[in-house]
Amino acid sequence: MFSVKSLNPPFLNPPYQIRERFRTFLPVVVDVETGGFNPATDALLEVCMITVQIDNEGRLAPKDEYSVNIRPFEGSNIERINIDFLGIDPYDEKRNLVEEGEAMRPLFKAISKEVKAQACTKAILVGHNGSFDLSFINAVAARLNYKRNPFHPFSVIDTASLGALVLGQTVLSRACLAAGIPFNEDHAHSAVYDTNKECELFCRMYNRFTKYAGLPS
Repeated sequence: MFSVKSLNPPFLNPPYQIRERFRTFLPVVVDVETGGFNPATDALLEVCMITVQIDNEGRLAPKDEYSVNIRPFEGSNIERINIDFLGIDPYDEKRNLVEEGEAMRPLFKAISKEVKAQACTKAILVGHNGSFDLSFINAVAARLNYKRNPFHPFSVIDTASLGALVLGQTVLSRACLAAGIPFNEDHAHSAVYDTNKECELFCRMYNRFTKYAGLPS
């Protein structure tokens, strides 16, 4: 089972609903760590997702964090170069490993519940090079034959692209530093750490844009 951490309590009187800002979609910040680059064959090792909300000042803020370490599925491929890069043992049970189905079915349901709670129609994945993360999320949903994947099947909000536009940076660490967000390279490439930084970056860029450009009509 995934772990849950509340980052901010629900705001009671936001000036408008998040569905009104993102075309009825709920942004969910996602990062995955994997055993390779092929979502069909390579193991999904770590997943973290953070939901967002509008605060009482109209700013975007984190809400809840969901994270889990996943036991590689039977027959999955793991590239040594990826494991060396991540610095983890994918079979180390001390990491509280959970089978894919046991991890992802409840996680999908939790995101669907939040989508409904915020009166949205679908989650939209927010990620740094988010199409990569979405490809693994869609692949695990297909392996599990999970028909109610809460995420839009192909659209993403990409913080690398937003970083290039707003900050002139595409690398996560550099974009964070340009936005005034501390970034510790020693903690990078953990799904939990990277997702928190991606969420902070996304909210920071959104709030900066909204402050100076206002809300779409």
